[in-house]
Amino acid sequence: MASLIVCLCIAAAVCIAVWVLSVVTHEHSWVDRIWSIVPVVYLWVFAAGTGFADARVVIMAVLATMWGARLTFNFARKGGYARGGEDYRWSVLRARMSPGGFALFNLFFIVIFQNIVLLLITVPALTAAQHPSPLGALDGVAAALFLALLAGETVADQQQWRFQSWKAAEREAGMDPHPRFLQRGLFSVSRHPNYFFEIAQWWVIFFFGAIAAASVLQWTVIGAVLLSVLFVGSTVFTEQITKSRYPEYAEYQSSTSAVIPWFPRRSATRTDRTGLA
Repeated sequence: MASLIVCLCIAAAVCIAVWVLSVVTHEHSWVDRIWSIVPVVYLWVFAAGTGFADARVVIMAVLATMWGARLTFNFARKGGYARGGEDYRWSVLRARMSPGGFALFNLFFIVIFQNIVLLLITVPALTAAQHPSPLGALDGVAAALFLALLAGETVADQQQWRFQSWKAAEREAGMDPHPRFLQRGLFSVSRHPNYFFEIAQWWVIFFFGAIAAASVLQWTVIGAVLLSVLFVGSTVFTEQITKSRYPEYAEYQSSTSAVIPWFPRRSATRTDRTGLA
């Protein structure tokens, strides 16, 4: 429990820091900037709490570190750490809310709630630490699945990066890019494959704890559940904005699964001349 107390103290300090920064800079993506960092810190705190003697917890921390390194790189290359790199959705939401209402939303949802989720997705390591046991075949399966999901998210983000780079080049050349959003590669079977892989990786982290405890009936599942709910809400809000900009997005919605990769429901009348896959 000492490790959990340390993590709670870190989470409180992070909440204060990102809230102050959001007020001072008038940017509200500071939680996004620490999203790929603080869960890694929490998991290593849990690993340190075992004296780095629990192989399962150490493996969880190593896997999370790989997740964090990849996500940090992808966020950085998109300009997320640059000044003015605020998530475009917050400006849309600010325009819909009163200044006081958005200030409360910033404090309680963007800062506090999301930081709680970032801590909760790592607490399966506490379950594992409280139920030390030798590694088994299920741990190997879980680790392999995590790495496969990590590879999937890497591919999805690279496909999106290539598409957005092509789109920017087309506009710079004075052309009108078509299509206006990615529909090929992994995005032909899911509108948000990167969301799917992100959520699934943290469900695997939960299963590591469940394997240690020999039961899936663990309260630490709340982190994966809340993360899933958060991403579902993000999907709905993001797609409202996208459809308002691109009416043809409705056709894509009608043919392609929202998050979980699945076969297209019917052929869509799309023309994609980017050659990106």
